[in-house]
Amino acid sequence: MQVSNSAASQFMSLLHGKGIIRSVGAHDVFTALIVEQAGFETVFIGGFGTSASLLGLPDLNFLTMTEMAGAVRRMAARVSIPVIADGDTGHGDLHNVQRTVEMFEQAGAAGILIEDQVSPKRCGHFSDKEVIPADEFLLKIKAALQARSNRDFAIFARTDARQKHGLGEAIARVNRCCDAGADVAFVEAPESPNELEEIPRRVQYPLLANMLTGGVTPILSVQELEQLGYKIAVLPVESLMVCARALRDLCAEWMGKGRVDDLVSQAMTFGELKQLLGVDDYLNLRALHKSNA
Repeated sequence: MQVSNSAASQFMSLLHGKGIIRSVGAHDVFTALIVEQAGFETVFIGGFGTSASLLGLPDLNFLTMTEMAGAVRRMAARVSIPVIADGDTGHGDLHNVQRTVEMFEQAGAAGILIEDQVSPKRCGHFSDKEVIPADEFLLKIKAALQARSNRDFAIFARTDARQKHGLGEAIARVNRCCDAGADVAFVEAPESPNELEEIPRRVQYPLLANMLTGGVTPILSVQELEQLGYKIAVLPVESLMVCARALRDLCAEWMGKGRVDDLVSQAMTFGELKQLLGVDDYLNLRALHKSNA
């Protein structure tokens, strides 16, 4: 486990280093472990996956700030790579934004995303989103910046203004926020390859690209995104999608055939599962300490 200051510094080194950061959104701690062991340098914990995993509910503002902070704490305590957490709208007004930042930082996150949707918010790739005025969004970002205790704790300024007010307004919003000190700009849900190309030309700050399969944004490869000028590429809910399909197939096999060994033979073995969770490390603790006595 790494404390939040170390994780935040680790992420800042990645952010200001060479090359694009590719990451995966993890909907629970088990998924985050797999992401880490696969070699990724960061992991994201998003509201969509956490709401689905923790509550079995869609990303429609059911998840409270304290529930999300608890999910962040459990994930950050188990993995050593930086955890970037979805702070939604900051869960209220400026004082709520500040408390959200404080809680997430204390939970061990390396950074937080704050967005400009009205409350209650909805998934960034749902229709009929509404956003707060640009000046109000800027105040939220300034409040978030003031609330962090560690300068390396990253503030992501996410705007959902593209759908309602156009790409130009969305770009202007993230530029204002980053001018004020936000570390990463995130224009959610651009709707064409041309828009994906235009954003890096007009935003001279580290940029995040959200590659949601089945969303409104065209999918580009990590290499293409890097060439365009993006610094971070994230798969936001694909872990949830893949797990859901695998579990549905497992249930259908068990219900239909009454046995699942053929299907599971293609999956992770029980031995690999134990290794992933570190079973032997815990079982060998007694023998280890006896030998050191």
